[in-house]
Amino acid sequence: MSHEPARASAIADLMRAGREMSRLSMVFRYAIAERLGLAVSDLECLDYLADVGPATAGQVAERTNLTTGAVTSMLRRLQQAGYVTAERDPADRRRVIVALRPERVADLERPYERFAERAERLIEGYSVEEVMLLARHYDRMQAMYLAELDRLRSGDTAQRSV
Repeated sequence: MSHEPARASAIADLMRAGREMSRLSMVFRYAIAERLGLAVSDLECLDYLADVGPATAGQVAERTNLTTGAVTSMLRRLQQAGYVTAERDPADRRRVIVALRPERVADLERPYERFAERAERLIEGYSVEEVMLLARHYDRMQAMYLAELDRLRSGDTAQRSV
Protein backbone atom coordinates (compact mmCIF):
# COMPACT_ATOMS: atom_id res chain seq x y z
CA MET A 1 0.00 0.00 0.00
CA SER A 2 1.43 3.35 -1.07
CA HIS A 3 1.85 6.20 1.38
CA GLU A 4 2.03 8.80 -1.40
CA PRO A 5 -1.57 10.12 -1.04
CA ALA A 6 -1.13 10.40 2.73
CA ARG A 7 2.25 12.12 2.29
CA ALA A 8 0.85 14.53 -0.31
CA SER A 9 -2.05 15.33 2.00
CA ALA A 10 0.28 15.85 4.98
CA ILE A 11 2.52 18.14 2.92
CA ALA A 12 -0.48 20.15 1.74
CA ASP A 13 -1.64 20.48 5.36
CA LEU A 14 1.84 21.61 6.43
CA MET A 15 2.03 24.20 3.65
CA ARG A 16 -1.45 25.53 4.49
CA ALA A 17 -0.57 25.71 8.19
CA GLY A 18 2.69 27.50 7.37
CA ARG A 19 0.89 30.10 5.25
CA GLU A 20 -1.72 30.67 7.96
CA MET A 21 0.97 30.96 10.66
CA SER A 22 2.82 33.47 8.50
CA ARG A 23 -0.36 35.50 7.96
CA LEU A 24 -1.26 35.48 11.64
CA SER A 25 2.31 36.37 12.57
CA MET A 26 2.09 39.46 10.36
CA VAL A 27 -1.31 40.45 11.81
CA PHE A 28 0.15 39.97 15.31
CA ARG A 29 3.21 42.10 14.43
CA TYR A 30 0.97 44.89 13.12
CA ALA A 31 -1.07 44.80 16.34
CA ILE A 32 2.08 44.96 18.51
CA ALA A 33 3.50 47.81 16.43
CA GLU A 34 0.24 49.71 16.70
CA ARG A 35 0.13 49.20 20.48
CA LEU A 36 3.66 50.62 20.74
CA GLY A 37 2.86 53.50 18.39
CA LEU A 38 5.34 52.23 15.80
CA ALA A 39 5.33 51.18 12.18
CA VAL A 40 5.97 47.48 11.52
CA SER A 41 9.32 48.33 9.92
CA ASP A 42 10.24 50.21 13.12
CA LEU A 43 9.41 47.11 15.14
CA GLU A 44 11.43 44.91 12.76
CA CYS A 45 14.41 47.22 13.23
CA LEU A 46 14.11 47.12 17.02
CA ASP A 47 13.73 43.32 17.05
CA TYR A 48 16.78 43.00 14.83
CA LEU A 49 18.84 45.20 17.14
CA ALA A 50 17.61 43.24 20.17
CA ASP A 51 18.79 40.02 18.48
CA VAL A 52 22.17 41.10 17.09
CA GLY A 53 23.15 44.13 19.13
CA PRO A 54 24.48 47.33 17.57
CA ALA A 55 24.44 47.36 13.77
CA THR A 56 25.18 49.74 10.95
CA ALA A 57 22.38 51.63 9.27
CA GLY A 58 23.21 49.64 6.13
CA GLN A 59 22.67 46.36 7.97
CA VAL A 60 19.34 47.66 9.25
CA ALA A 61 18.38 48.61 5.68
CA GLU A 62 19.23 45.13 4.43
CA ARG A 63 17.39 43.41 7.26
CA THR A 64 14.23 45.51 6.90
CA ASN A 65 14.38 45.61 3.08
CA LEU A 66 14.14 49.41 3.16
CA THR A 67 16.06 51.99 1.19
CA THR A 68 18.79 53.92 2.96
CA GLY A 69 16.59 57.04 2.83
CA ALA A 70 13.70 55.22 4.49
CA VAL A 71 16.06 53.83 7.14
CA THR A 72 17.36 57.32 7.85
CA SER A 73 13.80 58.53 8.47
CA MET A 74 12.97 55.46 10.57
CA LEU A 75 16.08 55.86 12.72
CA ARG A 76 15.27 59.53 13.27
CA ARG A 77 11.76 58.53 14.49
CA LEU A 78 13.17 55.81 16.75
CA GLN A 79 15.77 58.20 18.19
CA GLN A 80 13.10 60.83 18.91
CA ALA A 81 10.95 58.16 20.58
CA GLY A 82 13.95 57.17 22.73
CA TYR A 83 14.33 53.61 21.43
CA VAL A 84 17.75 53.82 19.77
CA THR A 85 20.98 55.73 19.66
CA ALA A 86 22.81 56.39 16.41
CA GLU A 87 26.47 57.33 16.52
CA ARG A 88 29.10 57.75 13.83
CA ASP A 89 31.46 54.77 13.63
CA PRO A 90 34.82 56.02 14.94
CA ALA A 91 36.62 53.67 12.52
CA ASP A 92 34.65 54.90 9.50
CA ARG A 93 32.88 58.24 9.96
CA ARG A 94 30.66 57.53 6.92
CA ARG A 95 28.92 54.70 8.79
CA VAL A 96 26.34 55.07 11.54
CA ILE A 97 26.13 52.51 14.33
CA VAL A 98 22.61 52.05 15.68
CA ALA A 99 21.98 50.54 19.11
CA LEU A 100 18.86 49.73 21.07
CA ARG A 101 18.65 51.66 24.33
CA PRO A 102 18.79 49.02 27.09
CA GLU A 103 16.29 50.87 29.27
CA ARG A 104 13.64 50.47 26.52
CA VAL A 105 13.98 46.68 26.11
CA ALA A 106 11.30 45.96 28.72
CA ASP A 107 8.86 48.26 26.87
CA LEU A 108 9.39 46.20 23.72
CA GLU A 109 9.11 42.83 25.48
CA ARG A 110 5.96 43.62 27.46
CA PRO A 111 3.43 43.15 24.61
CA TYR A 112 4.92 39.70 23.87
CA GLU A 113 4.97 38.37 27.45
CA ARG A 114 1.67 36.47 27.40
CA PHE A 115 2.38 34.99 23.97
CA ALA A 116 5.89 33.95 25.07
CA GLU A 117 4.49 32.24 28.17
CA ARG A 118 1.95 30.35 26.10
CA ALA A 119 4.58 29.36 23.51
CA GLU A 120 6.83 28.07 26.30
CA ARG A 121 4.01 25.91 27.67
CA LEU A 122 3.31 24.59 24.17
CA ILE A 123 6.95 23.67 23.61
CA GLU A 124 7.14 21.91 26.99
CA GLY A 125 4.83 19.27 25.48
CA TYR A 126 7.37 18.38 22.77
CA SER A 127 10.20 15.89 23.06
CA VAL A 128 13.79 17.05 22.61
CA GLU A 129 13.80 15.38 19.18
CA GLU A 130 10.65 17.25 18.14
CA VAL A 131 12.09 20.58 19.29
CA MET A 132 15.31 19.85 17.38
CA LEU A 133 13.27 19.01 14.26
CA LEU A 134 11.36 22.28 14.54
CA ALA A 135 14.59 24.24 15.05
CA ARG A 136 16.11 22.61 11.94
CA HIS A 137 12.94 23.37 9.98
CA TYR A 138 12.97 27.04 11.00
CA ASP A 139 16.71 27.32 10.22
CA ARG A 140 16.13 25.89 6.74
CA MET A 141 13.11 28.13 6.14
CA GLN A 142 15.16 31.17 7.17
CA ALA A 143 17.87 30.19 4.69
CA MET A 144 15.24 29.86 1.97
CA TYR A 145 13.76 33.28 2.79
CA LEU A 146 17.21 34.88 2.71
CA ALA A 147 18.03 33.24 -0.63
CA GLU A 148 14.72 34.40 -2.09
CA LEU A 149 15.23 37.93 -0.77
CA ASP A 150 18.66 38.01 -2.43
CA ARG A 151 17.09 36.78 -5.66
CA LEU A 152 14.33 39.39 -5.54
CA ARG A 153 16.78 42.18 -4.71
CA SER A 154 18.99 41.20 -7.63
CA GLY A 155 16.06 41.53 -10.02
CA ASP A 156 16.08 37.83 -10.89
CA THR A 157 12.49 36.95 -11.73
CA ALA A 158 13.12 33.60 -13.39
CA GLN A 159 11.01 30.72 -12.14
CA ARG A 160 13.03 27.69 -11.12
CA SER A 161 11.88 24.30 -10.03
CA VAL A 162 13.25 23.00 -6.75
